[in-house]
Amino acid sequence: MAFFKGLEAKVNKGFKHARAEVIGRWNPNRRHDEPEEQAQDEVRAQIRASHRFDSFAGERGGNDVKWHVDGHDYMWALSEMLENAEEAIFILDWWLTPELYLRRPPAHYPEWRLDRILKRKAEQGVKIHVIVYKEVTQTMAMSSKHTKNTLDKLHPNITCMRHPDHIGAKDSVEFWSHHEKVVVVDNHFAAIGGLDLCFGRWDTHTHPLADVHPTDFARTLFPGQDYNNARVMDFKEVYNYASNTLSILETARMPWHDVHMTLLGPVVLDIVQHFVERWNEVKKRKYREDQRFPWLSLPHDVEAAPNEAVARHPHLTKWREIGHQYHQRWNRKFSSGDVESGDQEAGGQDAAYPIPRPGSCRVQVVRSVSDWSHGVLTEHSIQNAYIQLINESKYFIYIENQFFISATQNGDQVTNRIAGALVDRIIRAYNEGAKFKVIVCIPEVPGFSGDVKNEGSLKTIMAAQYRTINRGGASIYEKLREKGIEPLDYIRFYHLRAYDRINAPWDSFISKMEQNSGVKFHEAQVALARQWIGQESASNQKEVTLAMPEPTIEGIIQSEKTPVKTETVPIPQSFEEAREIVRRFESGAEGLRGDQEVSDTVAQHMLCDRTELPDEKWLGTEEEELNAYVSELLYIHSKVMIVDDDKVIMGSANINDRSQKGDGDSEICLVVEDDDKIDSFMDGQPYRAGRFAATLRRKLFREHLGLIPPQMVTNGNDCVTSFMRPAPHRNEDETRSEHDTLVMDPLDDRTVVLFQKTALENRKIFTEIFRPVPTNLVRTWAAYDNYVPKVKTGHVVPGIDLERVKGRLAGVRGALVECPLDFLIDEKDFVTGPEWRGLNPTLPIYI
Repeated sequence: MAFFKGLEAKVNKGFKHARAEVIGRWNPNRRHDEPEEQAQDEVRAQIRASHRFDSFAGERGGNDVKWHVDGHDYMWALSEMLENAEEAIFILDWWLTPELYLRRPPAHYPEWRLDRILKRKAEQGVKIHVIVYKEVTQTMAMSSKHTKNTLDKLHPNITCMRHPDHIGAKDSVEFWSHHEKVVVVDNHFAAIGGLDLCFGRWDTHTHPLADVHPTDFARTLFPGQDYNNARVMDFKEVYNYASNTLSILETARMPWHDVHMTLLGPVVLDIVQHFVERWNEVKKRKYREDQRFPWLSLPHDVEAAPNEAVARHPHLTKWREIGHQYHQRWNRKFSSGDVESGDQEAGGQDAAYPIPRPGSCRVQVVRSVSDWSHGVLTEHSIQNAYIQLINESKYFIYIENQFFISATQNGDQVTNRIAGALVDRIIRAYNEGAKFKVIVCIPEVPGFSGDVKNEGSLKTIMAAQYRTINRGGASIYEKLREKGIEPLDYIRFYHLRAYDRINAPWDSFISKMEQNSGVKFHEAQVALARQWIGQESASNQKEVTLAMPEPTIEGIIQSEKTPVKTETVPIPQSFEEAREIVRRFESGAEGLRGDQEVSDTVAQHMLCDRTELPDEKWLGTEEEELNAYVSELLYIHSKVMIVDDDKVIMGSANINDRSQKGDGDSEICLVVEDDDKIDSFMDGQPYRAGRFAATLRRKLFREHLGLIPPQMVTNGNDCVTSFMRPAPHRNEDETRSEHDTLVMDPLDDRTVVLFQKTALENRKIFTEIFRPVPTNLVRTWAAYDNYVPKVKTGHVVPGIDLERVKGRLAGVRGALVECPLDFLIDEKDFVTGPEWRGLNPTLPIYI
């Protein structure tokens, strides 16, 4: 009988899903066809029309905004923000890993794991609302189900939504994702940028590729699946978060470069509006009857600020009646004297949040949203902002983005016109005889596993980018050359690449440690994993699966054709047992040699280190050291454009149709202009630059050129720098430093030459030692087959001795390398195949 009841329930559920799917497909416009709904859409359209970029929000002054380069600095700042929460935390993310350590090494900061922070705050009474993207499980590995289940079990004050559904719902979504990366604390502080709170994102300015510490496992920076190389192998079973899918003894991790912002000021209200609209829309569709998920009210006080556009919001009154309203401190009735005195009574001010002094940044929120993602008609104010900022630029544009896919004209399979705006602006500069330059930094290869030649998604994305840049008939370079303009005089493209040495001398040291201790290295890794799991009884993980790679037959990647030996090892039953296993392995070095003199990473020598690579000691054999050198692309995940060292647009949006067209991925960005001006130079002339934009651009230049000191993280005694603190703590002023002066003027010939020569020399070195792709030496698929070295992924090519390797790598400065624009340029079908004539219905997934 129980079987038939179960079957009946499944049939009824299936019928319900099928009915919902039919309704959704039959009337996709059902939220915008009634007179009341159309009137609401008209109000929203009027609000957008009153704002720059046709955005739902206008520009607001008086904000404190600061930038954070790379995950180490941002995540430390975020840990402070979260720890200081008094009332509410909102998180909107593409992927959220509950087990993410925001401070590292994890052994020194166990309490700073994300789930533990959120649980701690929930127990203190803070309400935490989270929305994560519900992925297509057949093609993505981030397991939002694990995220939701883990967060739901932590505390009743934590509520987590997943959206969208992909089949069996009125709003089934096949292609698109929620891509924003937003955190808001107490309607007062916010964080927006490119960094998801998930595996693979935390990194330092040094960007180490190695994380092997044979005699001191407590120095581990990238625990479990956080040691990842998406180019080699995607994440697997992330709910078993302690598992390594890669052998840290032989495979480099893929380093991660990104930028993010923390801020406070009136613009936080608009960020909260975006979150509340999303939360209430998802509740209406999926959680309407679930009392655990409250309706939320917009935070604005329209009585204190009656002229704000939100006063006309179609749902302002209704949501205020039914929704929970958290405190806000930006729409207030107080005098300037209250600011000076910090009067706690003004406007009901509370002691935890004294009235702040107005910041110097004017900020506007822009976004990509539509009916599927937000319940509104399509808004693409991010694309509008990019195009307008390009059109208004006077001297210089710097872009970092994960992708660069755009069109210069109508009628292409790609529809966003950011590339067209760049072409028009360069043509105008050429006609005016004005000096104008554009620099674009993108990843060498998309961050997906697979071989460029055989993996369809990689091939499609790379082809789309080359069609944007320099081939296919309507690219940027081709359009400029039609006007008699040499593109390289105005716009150039670059990548980032890194090297390191893995401290894993197997035969001479680690294998002997195994013999002495009676513990295998990977058993010690598993025991360490047990420590990462911690004392939480909620974890059901009983074993860890590790990959032991065999030599790859393809050189660049591991795929289904590459033999991978896996070994599953039981996790020790107790925390104490795990610690004892690690201790036993580490003690295996006794009587052999010490390891303190050997660096666990040598990536610091790409930056301004006090020593040089040839000074590094190695206590194993020369062959072991030669085999220990590895290289990998430094993955650019930033989504930022800096214009004239004065204006910045930064957030979650890539330069492709998915992010820019509005009815694809949902996105959010900020347009920031700082009224705090600093003395600078532009094209050799005195220039007043915006502090936020200019200091960010210079910091990025210096990191990529190797003109910053290494950021070494080895123990729990960190020196907390200004760059690790959230707004309103200001970043240290580095504008008077020698290296900052070298990159002050982006149009100065000396800066231009420094950038180009560094990129060229680094590219030559990496090509000789590792033969990465893409490369200008490969113009056809036949040449590709001959060029790719048959070695383990990312290792030194055959026939080069150790002295040559160390001597050449010592010349690498920073991670900047030229973009090889002639890669596969003789393969015409690469960029003109049938998919580019509208014959591939899945093309929108990739572009």
